[in-house]
Amino acid sequence: MQFLLFTICYPIIWILSRLPTSLLYLLSDFFYFLIYSVFGYRKKVVLENLELAFPEKTDKERKKIRKKFFKHFTDLFVESIKAFSITKKEITKRYLYKNPELVNQYYKKGRSIALVGAHQANWEWSISLPLVLEIPIYGAYTRLSNKYFEKWVRDSREKFGVLGYKTSEMVKGMQKRFSKQEQGAYILLSDQSPQVKKTYYWKEFFNIKVPVHTGAEMLAKKFDLVVINYVTKKVKRGYYETEFQLITDTAKEYKDYEITDKYIALTEENIKEQPEFYLWSHRRFKHRNKVPKKLK
Repeated sequence: MQFLLFTICYPIIWILSRLPTSLLYLLSDFFYFLIYSVFGYRKKVVLENLELAFPEKTDKERKKIRKKFFKHFTDLFVESIKAFSITKKEITKRYLYKNPELVNQYYKKGRSIALVGAHQANWEWSISLPLVLEIPIYGAYTRLSNKYFEKWVRDSREKFGVLGYKTSEMVKGMQKRFSKQEQGAYILLSDQSPQVKKTYYWKEFFNIKVPVHTGAEMLAKKFDLVVINYVTKKVKRGYYETEFQLITDTAKEYKDYEITDKYIALTEENIKEQPEFYLWSHRRFKHRNKVPKKLK
């Protein structure tokens, strides 16, 4: 069954991936019409998130952001398909990095790095990081249940040099590299909600207390990592620019959760600059009514 599904889907995705971006964006416009105007996919979820995050905005302003979000959302879908075949020349033209020297200087100093970020603009094309960074780069991923898609997707994400760890094996992989005194930069997107039962820390995000991931901070302290945030902004359709922002290079000197607080504040600030390009389709505030009584 897995192989049958793969043989049906693979040629379709393969052909779509090789279409010119101009045609892919026409396809994106069609998808936008379907999911926004016909099916209304998660329109209520997105609007509810925006109402919670931006109570100061008018309903008209929030609906305008929602509409822009869905236009970007379908663009992101076709750009993810394009990632399977995108060339080094094209991705370096469309996905620029403002200040890779910030990361490279710490590599030259013998440091390893936690690259924290959020699901903002286009994170799929960050597979191009090895084209501008000198340090080996590792990313955590959730393994797909279909072994045929798993190999194809993994090969695609690693084609420019990013090496993948299954999420459950990330810490073990880091320990192995550090035992060999090998440097690395580890991509850790940390803006989605953890399971409440596995939550160690709650923090205000857009003035709403939510559970937050603290794994990046824990790993930074354990392995003395430099913590650098990377934020991607959409310049125009199909073109992005990523900036690296230093959070700290002395992680062990921080009290518990101070690094996480800095990351959350920075993420919120970056989202406010381009709110329409954040991933509002997931229920970011779904646990807001589950805050432990002692934290209220």
